[in-house]
Amino acid sequence: MTWIAAVARLRARRESGVLVTVATVRGHAPRDAGAKLVVGHSETWGSIGGGNVEAVAIDRAREMLTAAKAEPELMDFALNDKVTNQHGVQCCGGTVSVLLEPLPVVRAVAIFGVGHVGLELARILARQDLDLHLIDSRSDMLTDKRLDPLSDSVAQLHVHHTPLLPEEILEHLPRGTHILIMTHDHAEDAALCDAALRTTHLGSVGLIGSAAKWTRFRKRLATEGGHDDAAIDRIQTPIGLTDITGKEPATIAVSVAADLLRTFENAGE
Repeated sequence: MTWIAAVARLRARRESGVLVTVATVRGHAPRDAGAKLVVGHSETWGSIGGGNVEAVAIDRAREMLTAAKAEPELMDFALNDKVTNQHGVQCCGGTVSVLLEPLPVVRAVAIFGVGHVGLELARILARQDLDLHLIDSRSDMLTDKRLDPLSDSVAQLHVHHTPLLPEEILEHLPRGTHILIMTHDHAEDAALCDAALRTTHLGSVGLIGSAAKWTRFRKRLATEGGHDDAAIDRIQTPIGLTDITGKEPATIAVSVAADLLRTFENAGE
């Protein structure tokens, strides 16, 4: 498997990893600059030449995988028989520097309702490196033509048409997915709020709407849904930056996206 395929596999599995690259070579070395190795928690793919260099790099990569917030590192190796190494001697005679780059699990965001605001929001979030799930019960909101502005997105898009019970998709979303509820139907919004509170592996939950809407929803979630105040408080509403008051879809989308990015930073994601 190529290193590119290995990185893609880790992303699809939502597993962290480390990309190890031979950055520079002076003199003789087992591999040339640019050789790559991908290190996962239990597997590796590719090679930077084997021997002590590769073994030490794998050990350090695995330490990085368990660190709270790993940063890229550059490691230097002298390949001669005078150097005492943990994993044996390499006496090629050259020197090698190796770059270790963490490959974190990317964020995931799910937008329920791809109407005017939802589409504008998707256009903004599509410029971020994340898994972006677009969910709508209306097929005409998810046509290729309508979603064409997202064709050059940095994010990996996942489009879900859910004509019957959109809330059922919640349990299939990746762990930690941030939820934004903004459908065309208040009943659909209410069902999604109830289901989101019953789905324990999600990240933040945001609901678009007025104070009056939330008053009705909060009462319904308590009386009909049986949720206590602590659970209901998981839902953030209104969403967006409070000092941005414009009502145009693009303005609302900018406000909501900025608020979500701030949530990422506050959570250390």
